[in-house]
Amino acid sequence: MTARLNLMAGPVAAKAMKHIIAAGRALADSTLPFATQELVKLRASQINGCAGCIDMHTKEAAAGGETSVRLNLVAAWREATVFTEAERAALELTEQGTRIADAAGGVTDEAWANAAKHYDEEQLAALVCAIALINAFNRGNVITQQPAGDYQVGQFG
Repeated sequence: MTARLNLMAGPVAAKAMKHIIAAGRALADSTLPFATQELVKLRASQINGCAGCIDMHTKEAAAGGETSVRLNLVAAWREATVFTEAERAALELTEQGTRIADAAGGVTDEAWANAAKHYDEEQLAALVCAIALINAFNRGNVITQQPAGDYQVGQFG
């Protein structure tokens, strides 16, 4: 499979993508746990059908110590017993924040309150940013049909 477009080849798209990448890197300095960040990115990418991001975030999570059992169960997290209550709250917020059009009101007050029970304001801000950024990456990759499978851990910084 060949991508329709290389978003890093043209000056305008490359500049925009570099800003999105930099925003993502800023989240590494947050107190939101690395595992939570990767689980959120993986779940949104599954929902959006972004093979490139699924490839990347499963490999990054595994390199960070995540188990194959947890990675394999992200798509069925509601029935899985391997996630903490905080992770479940983050995954619920991710699903609702990714499927905005499916829920006429967007993210429910219940999902937000549940996340707020487990994460402080700084972590919630990082969680919201992580969800928004991965959705931006997913959309760019899906629109341009970026291929997956060759990602190497740390490839983008």
